[in-house]
Amino acid sequence: MTIPKYEDLMLPILRLAAVGEKGLSVPDILPTLAREFSLSNDEVEQRLSSGRQTVLANRCHWAQIYMRRARLLESVRRGHFSITARGQQLLLEMPTRIDRTTLSRYPEFTDWIRQSRDSGEAPSANVAAVSTPAEVMYTPDEQIQTAYEILNASLEVEVLARVRSVSPIVFEQIVVDLLVAMRFGGGDVEMGKRLGRAGDGGIDGIIHEDALGLDAVYIQAKRFKEGNTVGRPDIQKFVGSLAGHRATKGVFVTASAFSGEAREYIKTIQQRVVLIDGNEFAKLLVQHGVGVRDDRHVIIKKLDEDYFYI
Repeated sequence: MTIPKYEDLMLPILRLAAVGEKGLSVPDILPTLAREFSLSNDEVEQRLSSGRQTVLANRCHWAQIYMRRARLLESVRRGHFSITARGQQLLLEMPTRIDRTTLSRYPEFTDWIRQSRDSGEAPSANVAAVSTPAEVMYTPDEQIQTAYEILNASLEVEVLARVRSVSPIVFEQIVVDLLVAMRFGGGDVEMGKRLGRAGDGGIDGIIHEDALGLDAVYIQAKRFKEGNTVGRPDIQKFVGSLAGHRATKGVFVTASAFSGEAREYIKTIQQRVVLIDGNEFAKLLVQHGVGVRDDRHVIIKKLDEDYFYI
């Protein structure tokens, strides 16, 4: 079963709060909800892309926040909530579901929604009517993460297009810069060199991993246009070059893609060779800040529970 959306969690959480005499916390209710929704261990452990919180915990967190804004729940102590008289009254109505339409019955909730959007308009009688499907399905944290991923994916497409337009020499230098940014050679720019020139023996760059040059990563960089796939023969030539340098580690980077035969071949050799295709290359460039720059910084604050319980 898929992880329930935060609205699907509202009624079960309110019911649990009704029998939690001393108040409940989100960690308290996670095992019960996991059983109620027949979630697998993988689903329970699935995390947001930020890695800071599980998806289930995040959705429970926002479900109880929305119900607190509607005064169905109240905070009783640090990280704990309890049902209110209003929440008890709602349960007496035996609802089959609680969602944002239900919460819009309460002026405290509609006022909060209006203020959070800073629209300056009168409270809406039906909050769900002015909510997008994404707002209803996902928590604010998930919406932020989704927007971030969309922006990054778009940037990766731009980066890859630009990479494919540079000269082979520039492409080779970009590959060296990326590996240094990934902390190969300790992140020291002096440890990485572009070698691509006549008589280079099929090696376009090298990253020394220690000051004495006892260990090194050898690089092959093929810009290749989209559709021009790197095949097994290209990888075999690179492996032969590694053998000629008595090298054991290599990275083969292309702006296009590798054939299935090429990927299968590296599983059979003694040398450790990593293949990085165009899509992964663009992703790594963005991730490690090579060829891109910061556009804006958005700081999102959260309540400091410790401050209020000193």
